[in-house]
Amino acid sequence: MRNRFWERFSLEEMDHQEWEALCDGCGRCCLIKLEDEDSGEVLTLDVACKLLDTRQCRCQDYTHRFARVPACTQMNLQTLREFHWLPDSCAYRRLHEGRGLADWHPLVSGDPQSVHRARISVADFAVSERDVPEDRWEDHIIAVLPCED
Repeated sequence: MRNRFWERFSLEEMDHQEWEALCDGCGRCCLIKLEDEDSGEVLTLDVACKLLDTRQCRCQDYTHRFARVPACTQMNLQTLREFHWLPDSCAYRRLHEGRGLADWHPLVSGDPQSVHRARISVADFAVSERDVPEDRWEDHIIAVLPCED
């Protein structure tokens, strides 16, 4: 039987290794988001952070990501509540909301490729910010999330 720590421990009780293991490798948190200053809406682009390997959906410099990309998302218990823009599929969000992990999640399926086969990852559509000039980002909006009240 696999170690199903996410069913035994709350997010607050998990150690660093367990916390990190929750990431399903979808890359969605690495898509660039813009906040409309007037409306408060969060615009999600199909443009990914320059450090994301868009085919494997993994950060190419995970250890130094915050130094290289100051706006990089820091996922932890303190900031989780602020990230209303995380997709419904995100393991952190699912567990925070009291839902279990999806059956395609690599911890459940035992297969790190299951997130890609389920078409949850950005591997099929994301482009690197290195390939899209910032003045063209508006052409790459794929979702609009209303502001949180």
